[in-house]
Amino acid sequence: MDRNTLRALASACALIPLTAPAADDLQALREEIAQLKKTYEARIAALEAKLKQVESPPAPAIQSSSPVTSKNAFNPQLSLILDGVYFRDNKKGASVEMFDMIDGINHSHGHQGHAHGQLERGFNLRETELAFSATVSPHFDAWAMMTVSDQGDVALEEAYFDTRSLPSGLTVRAGKFLSGIGYLNAQHPHQWDFVDQNLAYRTLLGEHGLSDTGLRLSWLPKTGSWYTQLGLELLQGKEQTFATSGLATPTSREDGAPLAATSAGALAAQKAGPRLTTLYAKLGPDLGANHALQFGGWLAHARQHQEVHDHTLEDPASPVQALEGKGRAWGLDAVWKYAAGGYGGQGDFKLVGEYLRLHKNLKIAFDEGGTQVGEKRDFVQDGLVLQGVYGFLPHWQAGLRYDATGLTKNEVRGPNGKLAEWNKSDRWTLALTKQIDHFSLFRLQFGRARLWNEGVEEKANQLYLQYQMSLGAHGAHSF
Repeated sequence: MDRNTLRALASACALIPLTAPAADDLQALREEIAQLKKTYEARIAALEAKLKQVESPPAPAIQSSSPVTSKNAFNPQLSLILDGVYFRDNKKGASVEMFDMIDGINHSHGHQGHAHGQLERGFNLRETELAFSATVSPHFDAWAMMTVSDQGDVALEEAYFDTRSLPSGLTVRAGKFLSGIGYLNAQHPHQWDFVDQNLAYRTLLGEHGLSDTGLRLSWLPKTGSWYTQLGLELLQGKEQTFATSGLATPTSREDGAPLAATSAGALAAQKAGPRLTTLYAKLGPDLGANHALQFGGWLAHARQHQEVHDHTLEDPASPVQALEGKGRAWGLDAVWKYAAGGYGGQGDFKLVGEYLRLHKNLKIAFDEGGTQVGEKRDFVQDGLVLQGVYGFLPHWQAGLRYDATGLTKNEVRGPNGKLAEWNKSDRWTLALTKQIDHFSLFRLQFGRARLWNEGVEEKANQLYLQYQMSLGAHGAHSF
């Protein structure tokens, strides 16, 4: 393109007129913009309102009926444990009494109080446990447990407080409580791996084990990788198999007949408490996360024990005697637990073994015949329980137990030697437990026992079907 051509195009462009927009068009544009702005403002407001509605929690719905469960917001914590049993045996129900009358040094002299094991053939509601627990203050915890029979009778099993803030691993417990001796003694029936109490405890310590009112001082010293617990208990010594006092001298026979004119002697007055002292130690090495092992030993000494022998209901010709003196007991125990880490406890294993031995060194304080007052009587009896449970499937446990009383000793001696000796009674028990969850279980148990009653051997088979339901929460169980 040459210079002349450019000049011609510039001239032509200069001839084109420049036209400005009309005022009506500007007004239309302004109105359109205003309308868009209004529309978007309305849309944004609607979106903000919707966002606020989504972020707010929904209002509670009105329920047409009561909720099935509710959280336990009470202080103290409350729990109630239901315990029901279907029971059958091969003795038309008589096997229950056979267990109460096993030959031995505590035969029919026994431990008073309520019992978890009194059953009849068929359906039974055993004692219902009602527990209260709370942290009273930064310095104290408190616990109480009562039992209610199917007849409505109420009994206090435990009521005590523990300190929380003593230095150097020291703890004091005061009140009524299960003694810390042994491994199984501190367990309530809902903690048992079997339906009923083992024979060693039942005959040597009583249906509930050793439980009394008093004071406990326990100490957890620093012992490196070993767990160590030492305990001292000062107890009243009330209604124990080897620590009972305050009995009255007999004034008549149990069969209602008057005492013979030759009766002589009397029981001493009750000594002031505490009359029963226990010492115990528990030791356990650190075996890692999956294994736990604990060994224990204990000794109990009663400085006064009294008992009355009156068998005139069974044998009217037998004389009535009352004895008093001192009692003592000792025991050894071991526990091994293995946690496999499987779902629902599958693969877990627990093995427990305890040996107990009971001595009573007494003198005849009252004699209906009048000739034996002051004579010595030494009573000795021992017992054993060995039991294990294994989680063979999730929430399923199989348990096997062997228990015996009069294992190696079951006798009474006088000044001139042995006066009486009884045979060993023992039992094998198999239990199958379905732990539905932490609060409920079903258990099927079969036991075959060889018992000696009045010198006669009895073979008793017992079948149990048990359920346990726990309502509410309570403190954690001990090891």
